[in-house]
Amino acid sequence: MSQRTLTLGHSPDPDDAFMFYGIARGLVPSAGFRFQHVLQDIQTLNERATRGELDITAISIHAYAYVSGQYALLPTGASMGDGYGPLLVAKEKFGKAELARKRIAVPGTMTSAFLALQLWLDKPQSELDCIVVPFDKIFEAVRSGQADAGLIIHEGQLTYQKEGLQVCEDLGVWWGRENGGLPLPLGGNVIHKRFDPPVRKTVSGILTASIRYSLDHRPEAVQHALQYARDMGRDLADKFVGMYVNHWTLNYGEPGCESIRRFLGRGFERGLIPHRPELEFVA
Repeated sequence: MSQRTLTLGHSPDPDDAFMFYGIARGLVPSAGFRFQHVLQDIQTLNERATRGELDITAISIHAYAYVSGQYALLPTGASMGDGYGPLLVAKEKFGKAELARKRIAVPGTMTSAFLALQLWLDKPQSELDCIVVPFDKIFEAVRSGQADAGLIIHEGQLTYQKEGLQVCEDLGVWWGRENGGLPLPLGGNVIHKRFDPPVRKTVSGILTASIRYSLDHRPEAVQHALQYARDMGRDLADKFVGMYVNHWTLNYGEPGCESIRRFLGRGFERGLIPHRPELEFVA
C-alpha cells in the first residue's frame, strides 16, 4: 500500500530535532503516512504558513494570528518560556528607555520574540529602529556594530556570554512577572485545515507519540539532536532541549492556552496584530 506524504516544517534546531526524532527514525507508528521534513528558519516557516504551503509546520505563536484561518493548532509541540525567554543582549547594559532608541537586530518580525519586544517597549514596529537578521547572525551584527543590541532566540540564550555580551532584558522573565507566572508562548505546531478532522487527529497522535518517545528515550534523542547543536556540546544541548521540550510540549493545558490568549489579545489591543484569533486546537 502506498504511503501518503505530508510536508513537515520545522527549524534546524536541537529542540525540534529532539521532538521529531521518533518520526525521523521511524520509531513510532506512522499510520500509513510518510513525513517529508522541511528544515528552515522560523521566520521562513512563518512566511510559508501565511501562504498555506506546508501540511504541518512549526510556527511562532505570533504568526498564528495571521494563519489561524488556514491552520489549526496541534495540542502538542509547544515551546514555552517558563521563567526564561528571548534575550535582549548588547555589549553594554542598556535600560529600557535607551533600548527604545537603539538599533536592534531581530530574527524576524513574525516571531513571538518580536511581538514580545514590542509589548515590552510598548511601541509598534514603525516606532522602532530594527533590522531583520538571520537568528544565527545576530551576535555578529551586534559585535560588528551593525546593531546596538540583539534579540536572541534558540541556543544563543545559553551562549551569549561567550560572545562577550550582556543581558539587558529577559522577555520570558518579564512576561511571567507581568502575568502571574504564566509562561511566554513562543512556538507551536499547526496542521492545515485542508485535511479533514479525522486526518488531523491521526497526525496529531503521531506527532504526540514522537514527542513522548523522545522524552522516554532522552539520551538517544539528544544524540540525534546534536547534529543541529551549533557551538554546543552534549550537556548544553541537553539543557537547551529541556528548556523547550517538556510538560508544556506534551500539553498546553489551560495555563498555556490562557497565556496564548493574553499574548495575542494584548498584541491586538495595541494594534500590533490585525485581529484577535480564536484558538482552534485539533481535538
